[in-house]
Amino acid sequence: MLKLDKVCAGYGDLRVLFDVDLEVNQGEVVALVGSNGAGKTSVLRTISGEIKPKSGSITWLNEDLTIKQTYDRAEMGIAHIPQGRGILGSMTIHDNLALGSYTKRTKAQRNELMEKVFDTFPILKEREKHPAGTLSGGQQQMLAIGRAMMMNPQLLILDEPSLGLAPIVVDEVFRILRQLKEAGTSMLIIEQNLVKALQIADRGYVLETGKITLAGESQELLANPDVRKAYLGIA
Repeated sequence: MLKLDKVCAGYGDLRVLFDVDLEVNQGEVVALVGSNGAGKTSVLRTISGEIKPKSGSITWLNEDLTIKQTYDRAEMGIAHIPQGRGILGSMTIHDNLALGSYTKRTKAQRNELMEKVFDTFPILKEREKHPAGTLSGGQQQMLAIGRAMMMNPQLLILDEPSLGLAPIVVDEVFRILRQLKEAGTSMLIIEQNLVKALQIADRGYVLETGKITLAGESQELLANPDVRKAYLGIA
């Protein structure tokens, strides 16, 4: 579905990504892991169109993604949940969800998609008319995932879904992501919690200082001694 080939990108004159190669196939969950400052969020911003690559190519279902506007990528079925969730706190939960279905491809399905979100997250149904800002951090993450689901995405991109959440809430968020995986949703997940990320992913990439240094099946990466030492503190 998605292929990055030798992508270099950055901010102004500052280069932060160097020859990044990455693929996500239909129905696959791919994890991109690495330490703070490695460039993980920049990879997602480049895919979403917030950053224009300086060289290399990005293709989506064999189309050149680099010539598409950011809003075109949403219409094409790419949903990006940013770090910090990006919900609109003064608006109701219902209205936050409705905003997710304003693409031409999903507007007619809004009611059906919203029922699906409420089935997945009953707490959002219970508090449908409440301002989104009254939700806890974990509930806000559920709302962000629900809003992305309203796009009926072909690819769901998540930037640090566990950031700032209590361990019990992290478990719940990843349980939901596992459900989406079982339903056939393709995902690209950035996550500092390497074990959580690789437990749900089919494959993973390790990014260090803007370069992919390792790639492989999730279980291979979890068993790799260099990965275990660098990210789990296990020699």
